[in-house]
Amino acid sequence: MLLSGLLLIPLIAVMVLNLPFKTMMRRIAFGLGALLALGQVVFVILLAGGCISEPAGLKGRFALGLQYDNLSLVLLLSIGIVVFTSILVGWQTIKVEKQRFSFLNLVLVAMTGMNGTVMLSDLFSLYIFIEVTAVASFILIAFQRDLNALEGAFKYIVLSATATVMMLLSVSIFLFVSGGTSFEAVRMAISERGNNPLIIFATGIFICGLFIKGGLVPFHGWLPAAYSAAPSAATILLAGIATKASGIYALIRLVTSVFSANDSINSALLIVGTVSILVGALAALGQNDFKRMLAYSSISQVGYIIVGLGCASPMGIVGAVFHLFNHSIFKSLLFVNSAAVESQSGTTDMNKLGGLGGKMPVTSATSLIAFLSTAGVPPLAGFWSKLIIVIALWQSGLYVYACLAVLASLLTLGYLLVMQRKVFFGILAEGLENVKEAGWGILAPSCVLAAITIGVGVGFPWIFNGVIMPIGGFLK
Repeated sequence: MLLSGLLLIPLIAVMVLNLPFKTMMRRIAFGLGALLALGQVVFVILLAGGCISEPAGLKGRFALGLQYDNLSLVLLLSIGIVVFTSILVGWQTIKVEKQRFSFLNLVLVAMTGMNGTVMLSDLFSLYIFIEVTAVASFILIAFQRDLNALEGAFKYIVLSATATVMMLLSVSIFLFVSGGTSFEAVRMAISERGNNPLIIFATGIFICGLFIKGGLVPFHGWLPAAYSAAPSAATILLAGIATKASGIYALIRLVTSVFSANDSINSALLIVGTVSILVGALAALGQNDFKRMLAYSSISQVGYIIVGLGCASPMGIVGAVFHLFNHSIFKSLLFVNSAAVESQSGTTDMNKLGGLGGKMPVTSATSLIAFLSTAGVPPLAGFWSKLIIVIALWQSGLYVYACLAVLASLLTLGYLLVMQRKVFFGILAEGLENVKEAGWGILAPSCVLAAITIGVGVGFPWIFNGVIMPIGGFLK
């Protein structure tokens, strides 16, 4: 029952931290949260490496219908890394102790929701844990309680509630048609009666609900406002993994293992993914706010994941999952650096910034690494996942989509160069003479994430067959 601990321990930690003796609990809260996240990273690495295993007869199957495979392990690893990063940045940037404590509790609730989402094998339970993540995300967006935060939270809850209704209606239809909501029961019902209009409708609205949760075009209206309004530490969690676990992971899991993707679904994925890539990149070009630019960049990069999934080949899906992991790392790194800039300069308006490279050399260098990986510049990690997706598209005869994916990377390089120039290069902007490098709570995760991006990229030729290609094992 080892993996069950990943679901129960964060929830138990929340309950323990909110027992009496809150003064003592507040002192240990961030250390405990960071330890849990780091412990999850170590545990997943050991489990994936075969150093630990489930008791005989229970491997891959747990109480509450939990299961795991290579796809789950990739997400669990990403969750651990991003939650650890978010907690450290929150400790550094949130100054009021009561708010710090509330933030940590929300992060642990979100961690519980995300861990449950990626280990469940039941459609209704999946819906429940996606909503747990959504509720925690909503409160994190509104955390600062100012006008922008409330606006971003309102947009999120309206669209998220719409997705919730669509998904719950879909689950109800599947229960009516198949007599159960387990992945296997739904898969069998679709396999036997795939032409049933009710099944087609239920599949379509569930996928649309996940498009909303993942912030894909044309359902992306909530995402820029939410990412830019949330506290920096919360934005790292939201952009780095929350929308990926609750929207994109669920889409990959269901399309490959439950919904039996057909030409219509694949075409929809290719179109939505490509439009997201282009709209996100073009919108990012016109932004002057650091965090809003990165928000639109997230929409664009998630589009690559969806295009890889729509390719419907094993290589395309492996590329999609690999890019999901890479995106969680380099996008978290970029938002960590935006937190560093905001905490030291007091603004994310790029028109008021400039020349910070001399004052914040570590932040500038790691930001450069992150945006080169985002743009797909070799030999960094982002290059390899994009290359796998483009090759998969080309091998599938989807030449137009492959060319658009490559051209969009040039747009990505363009807007991120603008960001680097406006924020870190050039003459130091007026009023920033006393700016200095951020504290270790920001620099440490920044350096770790940059090292992962470099390490995965440089080591790709050695880890491709042993680590990356086995990701596709969940397709079997």
